[in-house]
Amino acid sequence: MPNYPKLPNYSMAKTMDAVQVYTELQQYTDTLTFELDVRDEEINSRPSTKVYSVVTVTEIGRPSPGDIAFSLGEEKFKGYVSSTGWVNLN
Repeated sequence: MPNYPKLPNYSMAKTMDAVQVYTELQQYTDTLTFELDVRDEEINSRPSTKVYSVVTVTEIGRPSPGDIAFSLGEEKFKGYVSSTGWVNLN
């Protein structure tokens, strides 16, 4: 699990002026945006787990999210999505 930055605590904000608060919030959002961009890149650059060539996708016992299969029976590429199951890619 990523360790994203925590939102600054402003319980003592009465002693801070608006510029200080804005500067801290800007640093927080910049750091958070960077961390999220890094995480997105990690996820987007992962290859599919496996690529199968089968008569039907039911032959594949325990697919993982991101697996791809070419169903010879349907002549279609399919991708496995954990919440949906096998979906047609073409």
